[in-house]
Amino acid sequence: MIHTGARIGDLRFARGFSTLPPEFWERREPTPLPDPYLVALSDSAAELVGLDPQRARDDADFLSIAAGNTLPADCEPISTIYAGHQFGSYVAQLGDGRAISLGEVNGAEWQLKGSGLTAFSRFADGRAVLRSVIREFLCSEAMAGLGIPTTRALAIAGSDETVYRERAETAAVLTRLAPTHIRFGSFEVFHYRNRPDLVKALADYTIGRYYSWLADAENPYLEFLREVVARTAQLMAKWQAAGFSHGVMNTDNMSILGLTIDYGPFGFMDAYEAGFICNHSDEWGRYAFDRQPTIALWNCYALAEALGDLLELQPAREALETFEPIFQKTYLAELRSKLGVRSAEDDDAMLLGDLHQAMERAGADYTLTWRTLSTVTQENEGTFASQFGDRALIAPWLERYRARLRRETGTDEERKLRMDAVNPKYILRNYLAQTAIDAAERKDFSEVQRLLGVLQRPFDDQPENDSYAAPPPDWGRRLVVSCSS
Repeated sequence: MIHTGARIGDLRFARGFSTLPPEFWERREPTPLPDPYLVALSDSAAELVGLDPQRARDDADFLSIAAGNTLPADCEPISTIYAGHQFGSYVAQLGDGRAISLGEVNGAEWQLKGSGLTAFSRFADGRAVLRSVIREFLCSEAMAGLGIPTTRALAIAGSDETVYRERAETAAVLTRLAPTHIRFGSFEVFHYRNRPDLVKALADYTIGRYYSWLADAENPYLEFLREVVARTAQLMAKWQAAGFSHGVMNTDNMSILGLTIDYGPFGFMDAYEAGFICNHSDEWGRYAFDRQPTIALWNCYALAEALGDLLELQPAREALETFEPIFQKTYLAELRSKLGVRSAEDDDAMLLGDLHQAMERAGADYTLTWRTLSTVTQENEGTFASQFGDRALIAPWLERYRARLRRETGTDEERKLRMDAVNPKYILRNYLAQTAIDAAERKDFSEVQRLLGVLQRPFDDQPENDSYAAPPPDWGRRLVVSCSS
């Protein structure tokens, strides 16, 4: 076998966030994980940092590092402080309560989540359970496969160590990667402590490292805010188009780079429901599916408040007002692609809105509805109407859609190829994740790895994996997920 990537021992861990003053972080070594074993590894995430995935699977040193039992050479592990608005209320200090960053490797911050107590653990134990780690691992990589900005998941190290949540479970550590894990709340903590000097230091660091082209702007802090607002609006458009609900959009879970971060009680919709709530702890529906863009803008206002000493009020307001048009433009472009049309017409928004209403009335599966839409041609209905049960629910819309197609250029075959490249066949449905978790809790990790492989190619037909595209069975429709991990 020819190996093209490095071994773990060849990688060099450089300082990143720890170059900031010590008020931002604490030095903290991981708590060793007893008798660890490798649960899963993502080849594509490994390749991001130049690591050979097969070597990693066979390397006891890699497993020891992934478990937090050994520190790589040149590593200076830290946990960071941040605050945040949780369900609308400000919490003055949060921080990496169970995450430890080992440093940067080839431009990615290498972080261990579930690696033990830190100064920011409060009353928690610093551990993560296998169940939640599998969900984050699979969804991080599924989102990457869908082309949605996200942190990445490299590996899961498991252990028979007992951790108590609602029940006794086993511990696990997730190795996750991102250019940075800086959040909106990283700025809030020092704003509310009346430390504008540290807000400025963090802004200068973030701009210098991740938005360097803004450094020479007339007001780099204003342009920084504009860029974060734009990226956040674009991320929301992609979430909405994919039918993805995050579940806990607190400001401490909002990435300064516009990445999807901190996967907890997330959910991809099965049957379309505009007010879908994936987190059963969200009693008031603050983070319901249809409220995500509004909450994201609210969070951008919170970030602007934290940057207030670096900004003038009116220009900051104008930057925030760009959120809505950017979101609408991006969302409409995403949905036009899903429709398979390349031109823009004034009533496209109405056509799309009526389709969503028909889906909700029929309880149609969101992902399969879009996927089967490519079977419609200018002359026939394909298999699309079967998603609605009663054809009468969708027949008038279908006539309008086919008329819309006739005003387009290109062939039905070309359009189908375009549509199948943006409408996934496979998503991480909750019941699929639960099936993999159930097997893993019996020490059968094959389903995690198999499901990962399916989700990394979500737009391919994969006839051998057709069962993974099916809507949930009865038991899978009743699954509930909370913030517990």
